Amino acid sequence: MAILVFDMGGSAVKYGVWSQDSLVSKGKFTTPNTWEEMKAQLQQVRTSVNEEIEGVGISAPGAVNAQERRIDGISAIPYIHGFDIYSELEAAFGVPVTIENDANCAGMAEFYQGAGKEFQQAAFVVIGTGVGGTLFQNGELVRGAHLYGGEFGLMILDQGKTFSQLGTAVQMAWRYCDRIGVDRATITGEEVFQRAEDGDAIAIEEVNKFYRYLAQGLFSIQFAFDPEVIIIGGGVSAKKGLLQEVDQRLKKMLADQALNDFVPLIKLCDYRNDANLVGAAANFQALYPRNSR
Repeated sequence: MAILVFDMGGSAVKYGVWSQDSLVSKGKFTTPNTWEEMKAQLQQVRTSVNEEIEGVGISAPGAVNAQERRIDGISAIPYIHGFDIYSELEAAFGVPVTIENDANCAGMAEFYQGAGKEFQQAAFVVIGTGVGGTLFQNGELVRGAHLYGGEFGLMILDQGKTFSQLGTAVQMAWRYCDRIGVDRATITGEEVFQRAEDGDAIAIEEVNKFYRYLAQGLFSIQFAFDPEVIIIGGGVSAKKGLLQEVDQRLKKMLADQALNDFVPLIKLCDYRNDANLVGAAANFQALYPRNSR
């Protein structure tokens, strides 16, 4: 028995089959313009899968309200919001359907299957254009009273600016472009890192700012929620030397505050492009434990 999983994004919908603890039969299609087209595409994928499917797990944008069986909030796929999407999908597939927010799915992939599987208290921080995240306490996903649990990117770090506005490589690259007077699309974060290594003074300043803000955000998460581990995901997790840079800044911050009980454990994610699909499967297994394997 297997789980059919989908990751709904603004430009593409990825899919795969979770079977025997691995993701197979992966593919994707362009995100349709209407809900009816979306359902038709999803069913087409279901028809193409030869394995027996026990359920469907979906990673989706927005504030997923499982109790009310709808997706609240807004996203790049506006037509998936505000109605009983669960019932429509269960009728289309003929099997149970679970849905979870995409950032939560990425966190679940790490917590249940990846870098966080040995822990009960964990924070997963996704660093892309902005900062997203997921928090787990006592082995359970923390959604919060208003479904904003784990929205670490909204933390204010410096003069009214948030973690999302300050602590990402994308924002670092934009600041660098602004300082040298070029279009923000001209230079990537990876290129700024390289320029800093080559001795570019402005790049060195901006890279140091990035690491400082990242460390500040992680420090605040550690002492607000006290997880056993903080896992960093997103494209920047592939940056060589990232952990060493973060660790040395955290140790200095601890020393400055005379905190010597422990050093925060920071790890890099195991899953990258497949995290949302793996998390969608993990969410299904958590909700249907006797059916899923």
